[in-house]
Amino acid sequence: MIILLETFRDCRYLGTRIRADGTIGEYKWITYGEASTSRTAVGSGLIYHGIPEGARIGLYFINRPEWIIVDHACASYSYVSVPLYDTLGPDAVQFIVNHATVEVIFCMPQTLSILLSFIAQMSCVRLIVVVGGDDANMPSTPVTSGVQIITFSRLLVQGKASPQPFCPPKPEDVATICYTSGTTGTPKGAVLSHENLIANVAGSSLNIKFYPSDVYISYLPLAHIYERVNQIALLHCGVAVGFYQGDNLKLMDDLAVLRPTVFASVPRLYNRIYAAITNAVKESGGLKEKLFYSAYNAKRQAIIKGRNPSPMWDKLVFNKIKARLGGRVRLMSSGASPLSADVMEFLRICFGGEVIEGYGMTETSCIVTAMDIGDASIGHVGSPISSCEVKLVDVPEMNYTSDDQPYPRGEICVRGPTIFRGYYKDEVQTKEVIDEDGWLHTGDIGLWLPGGRLKIIDRKKNIFKLAQGEYIAPEKIENVYAKCKFIAQCFIYGDSFNSYLVAIVAVEPEVLKAWAASEGIQYEDLRQLCADPRARAAVLADMDSIGKEAQLRGFEFAKAITLVAEPFTLENGLLTPTFKVKRPQAKAYFAKEISDMYAELQETETAKPKL
Repeated sequence: MIILLETFRDCRYLGTRIRADGTIGEYKWITYGEASTSRTAVGSGLIYHGIPEGARIGLYFINRPEWIIVDHACASYSYVSVPLYDTLGPDAVQFIVNHATVEVIFCMPQTLSILLSFIAQMSCVRLIVVVGGDDANMPSTPVTSGVQIITFSRLLVQGKASPQPFCPPKPEDVATICYTSGTTGTPKGAVLSHENLIANVAGSSLNIKFYPSDVYISYLPLAHIYERVNQIALLHCGVAVGFYQGDNLKLMDDLAVLRPTVFASVPRLYNRIYAAITNAVKESGGLKEKLFYSAYNAKRQAIIKGRNPSPMWDKLVFNKIKARLGGRVRLMSSGASPLSADVMEFLRICFGGEVIEGYGMTETSCIVTAMDIGDASIGHVGSPISSCEVKLVDVPEMNYTSDDQPYPRGEICVRGPTIFRGYYKDEVQTKEVIDEDGWLHTGDIGLWLPGGRLKIIDRKKNIFKLAQGEYIAPEKIENVYAKCKFIAQCFIYGDSFNSYLVAIVAVEPEVLKAWAASEGIQYEDLRQLCADPRARAAVLADMDSIGKEAQLRGFEFAKAITLVAEPFTLENGLLTPTFKVKRPQAKAYFAKEISDMYAELQETETAKPKL
């Protein structure tokens, strides 16, 4: 960071809208130089408290400037950062802290009380630093606990009063232990070295360019490798990083104020943007609807033919849509799960600029493949970055082989300096994913397209077989149904005891209410409307229509659905921090609804006249 400081010392770096008194205003910034000063103070403060080199430092709060500063301090003074998901339950936090032997935890006042409720069960913790806390209101812990509690501001003062020289790590030293969100079983700690992270960012920098003039909004969880690696790349290029308020429902307001040039997201949000815009177009009707589709088709044809679309269409139609993300976005990226090809095309046409998709995972330090800037083709996740190798391995039990026509298919395996050091204190599971030749087996099924482009087509772990022997990839089907205007989220379920798929649908409240009003249907609340058979029939009919457009096979259609008013969230345990459905948890959570749907389908089948 020393070389970067000479270049970017006075440039804007970290920005927030939240004032000290909790009010929200315009973005205020600290520079790269100011962040560096705080980084040194944090590292020196930890040494002042006797925290030894190599100690694990827990970060237990949402995205904000202090998260980045603490992470930089860890890198500069050879500490190991351990992100703790803000939405993890107490049991998981306690497990990770003890498993990684975390000695210091940075948290916020809201999470301090949670930590103190089970501090006696975390004997390794020596110091708790409260970000945004008030010195006068810091609680005292029992003498027997041996834990000291101070505010972040107090740590800065102590560090500035006792500055210490940097203790830079070696490339092979551990930088962080990133625990998976634990969709099944207890969380696993992926050990990543400084070499891993730098190799990944260096390899992907040939595909994706950032500039000091760029502005980026940080709202994807910093505890996840996608956002973490983005931050390293942004730092290297002197980008200004503005943080959201901490509430996803207010993200659009933050975007309007910050007006970012770079926007990273996940398919779930892009699908919602797609649905919101297409629904608004349909509701506008008449001339406005015709104008939108005329503009859309004209711009689409120009892009397909490699020509620059007429700027008239942006002035007439698309600039209003671009304004939803602040109006300046030049680069949009998608990761965490596959983005459907038509949503990708939609984003490119409506928002302009570059829209790229990548593929990666925590165990590969993030990116494995990424689209090239200027690649107009869609329906793939790009080609391998320069710092890793990728191959496809036959999966005969699923009929995927390198001899498949027209394109080779198989399990995606990755090797190179980006591959993690293994799961912390877990050699057994490490050996299950890394073979003797150093290849990481991802569990994802891919297909090679011309030009070395990779397409994700399946998942070894998530597939299941129906009673008639057909394999189902639920995520693919969920991505199709995500385009249904009634659907906010969808969970597809099936098993080998049944011949049909069923779905749990978390509805878009306003869309369903508008439909009910148009049908003259009376209801007391959203839950009652979700239980109305007429609502279920309308949603299923729309899902069937979208399924036919996407050419789903007969057995891939949901035959019964349950509408729910409550969305899938991190808080109710149905989503991972990257917004993927936790399938085992969802199955248990909706066990009664699933059982009822299959019973209803069985009754319908039994009642049919036999030929």
